[in-house]
Amino acid sequence: MNLYNETCFECSKIITNKYSTSFSKGIKTFAKRFQYPIYAVYGFVRYADEIVDTFHGFNKAQLIGEFRTVTFEAIERKISLNPVLQSFQKVVNTYGIDLPLIDAFLKSMEMDLDKTNYTDDGYKEYIYGSAEVVGLMCLRIFCEEDETLYNHLVPKARSLGAAFQKINFLRDIKSDFEERGRTYFPAVDFTKFNEQEKKLIEADIKKDFDDALEGILQLPVGAQLGVYIAYVYYLELFKKIRETPAEVIMQKRIRVSDRQKMFLYFQAYVQQKFKVIS
Repeated sequence: MNLYNETCFECSKIITNKYSTSFSKGIKTFAKRFQYPIYAVYGFVRYADEIVDTFHGFNKAQLIGEFRTVTFEAIERKISLNPVLQSFQKVVNTYGIDLPLIDAFLKSMEMDLDKTNYTDDGYKEYIYGSAEVVGLMCLRIFCEEDETLYNHLVPKARSLGAAFQKINFLRDIKSDFEERGRTYFPAVDFTKFNEQEKKLIEADIKKDFDDALEGILQLPVGAQLGVYIAYVYYLELFKKIRETPAEVIMQKRIRVSDRQKMFLYFQAYVQQKFKVIS
């Protein structure tokens, strides 16, 4: 089984490297014992997201329904012939990841199949399921058996996940609105998106970021740098979005260049090494 499990974890690692160079760089800075588990979580959530966002021309509702079924079967049986689910179930069972977190995540993926406009409650539910619970899965891994630390950091992990997701919403407004017909921010008319609405959203994101940083500084040493790198990447993206007019946000996707990411990577490394994170 050791060879099979290692092969499955390597599959999840390949998925992470292919889909996200940013997260891949951050994961490489984690203590060795955290790397495979985080790759497994990313591989799982990435494939579920692919079903609803990419598999056009197929019955997405059926596919995500089947994915939900085989996910919980794999966790219960502690085995799967799907390498992504095999590595994920190993992590779930090893670290005691709460099943309601997985259920909430899959529910948010299912919401993307037919929801195009969100109320305030629906918006919060979607963000919790699509992003906050992923942060909580990772937090459970980082805290290992320290239940006190996990419970203490839950609100901070949720804030970080929420900040990342809200920035994704702003970054992807054009594709979400024009290609998928989705508008996640409640009570916002994206045919008339303006600076005032943008600034309100940004103020909400800044609060999440401020709360999240407090939690990052309290993470175990083996996890802190990797999470901080992701934080720094998104903070830079947030800065660029804040500097971009609302009408431009509606026209193009804002991104951080690979050169900037490399600079931020080394900057974060130095800041964390010399304890000057702020």
